[in-house]
Amino acid sequence: MKKKDLYKLTDEELFVEKKKLKKSKLFHAVSICFLEGILIFGVVSWSLSSEKKPGFLIPMLIPVVFIYRILKSPNQSKDLEEVLQERNLN
Repeated sequence: MKKKDLYKLTDEELFVEKKKLKKSKLFHAVSICFLEGILIFGVVSWSLSSEKKPGFLIPMLIPVVFIYRILKSPNQSKDLEEVLQERNLN
């Protein structure tokens, strides 16, 4: 949602958006931890294996790409917090 759209919302709608944002932050945190776990497990199992084939590490780039995309996604929380502070709704 764009910043212009946030100014058009009522107070109740802003609180609904804030709840949605909290849920998405939680989902992103859990998914990042899950992907990091997959990455750590893959690297540790590769390092402990007797055959060190570098081709095994190529699929480990998939979690790295997903983590990067999650972290670089547009951050709406700053705009929403700014609108909430302007209306004194925190």
